Amino acid sequence: MIRRNKMVKVYYDEDADLEVLSDKTIAVIGYGNQGRAQALNMRDSGLNVIVGNIRDESWHRALEDGFEVYPISEASELAEIILFLLPDEVQPEVYNREVRGNLSDGKALVFAHGYTIHYGFIKPPRNVDILLLAPRMIGTYVRELFQRGSGAPAFISVGQDASGKGLRRVLALAKAIGATRVGVMELSFAEEVELDHFSEHYTVPVIFRAIQLGFEALVEEGYTPEAVLLEMYASGELAEVFRAAAKMGLYKQMSLHSTTSQYGTLTYGSRVMPDSAKGMIKEVIREIKTGRFAREWQLEQQAGYPMFRRLKEEALRHPINEVEERLRRMIRIEL
Repeated sequence: MIRRNKMVKVYYDEDADLEVLSDKTIAVIGYGNQGRAQALNMRDSGLNVIVGNIRDESWHRALEDGFEVYPISEASELAEIILFLLPDEVQPEVYNREVRGNLSDGKALVFAHGYTIHYGFIKPPRNVDILLLAPRMIGTYVRELFQRGSGAPAFISVGQDASGKGLRRVLALAKAIGATRVGVMELSFAEEVELDHFSEHYTVPVIFRAIQLGFEALVEEGYTPEAVLLEMYASGELAEVFRAAAKMGLYKQMSLHSTTSQYGTLTYGSRVMPDSAKGMIKEVIREIKTGRFAREWQLEQQAGYPMFRRLKEEALRHPINEVEERLRRMIRIEL
């Protein structure tokens, strides 16, 4: 039984007006994964975009792409709309040092993920708009979809509306990057952050862990390691299953598979993931909502990432990596 607590509001191209931003200077702070894609899309949509970055490879790439590039502090001063697209862990320091002093009345600070706002690592003044424009796709595809005449769906939110134009502004930005071509959904900063973390803390780990343990068990039982990986995910079939699920529905896409496949999936589902697992799932949700993970991650950063480095090294030492390399040399698949 699904209980609907509120109406879902989705906006499209006809709900947004680029004229709201036609006379504004927009600064993209951080010319990385999302920054480059959003900056290019907004410029192609006719907006006045500058880039703020440190002098690294991204600085030079922005220059090559034809943007005016400034130090972060100067870009923040010049712009009325500031897209703050740096990694979560560096945002507070850069904000306090380079951005905070340049937030005059009526400016807008825009985030692609609400982490630092939701957990209070950044506390902007009350005289600026705090907006969320969070594409549900990595930057590369935000750009590619835009160039194809489509777009990536996004979450939007107005966390603070000092100008009285917050919603109009974020909708115009969403239209400029192509998101309103397919639809943008309005929700709170909190819900965007917590849902994003749930995917990262539950959905993806379940898939990765299931593949790793399945690989280990099958190899121990004598199956060919390369064949195991080809069957489980390396052929690209699993990616296509999820692509079909996004288009047709999780269970409706099963009609694309054999009845033997469908029966196996339906009969083993509750066996490999019983209903009792819901208790563990809700514990993950509680850790996200209470900020436990955010506090743990902050301490990990302050300590110099010891656990993160150890876990990543362990993952890259797993035998699955060596088998993947051998398989790529054997099977020439273009994905």
